[in-house]
Amino acid sequence: QVQLVESGGGLVQAGGSLRLSCAASGRTVSSANMGWFRQAPGKEREFVAAITWSGGSTSYADSVKGRFTISRDNAKNTVYLQMNSLKPEDTAVYYCAAARYGGTVYLRVGTRYDYWGQGTQVTVSS
Repeated sequence: QVQLVESGGGLVQAGGSLRLSCAASGRTVSSANMGWFRQAPGKEREFVAAITWSGGSTSYADSVKGRFTISRDNAKNTVYLQMNSLKPEDTAVYYCAAARYGGTVYLRVGTRYDYWGQGTQVTVSS
């Protein structure tokens, strides 16, 4: 099993940047495919970004493409989400997740992930 802990959330002004981290621990965590999702108040959880275990393939929601970058350091068992040019609509609780199986299309669906972190709040003021 895998345990995930997010960090790096906070309050930032529109146009600013934040870097989220997700520290993973557990059996063979370096081989897990990873993703970031977010959930705003009153809305369903939505896909943000995903990365395969090798880091060779990434996928982004259209709303964040060009602004957010997902990356991973398997040696440190950590996944990152660099968020630039933040907008108030980016305000949400951000969750990282791990999946046994991968693929740029497969990883866009939250129900296909096996483990989830507790989330970290990101608030963007206007």
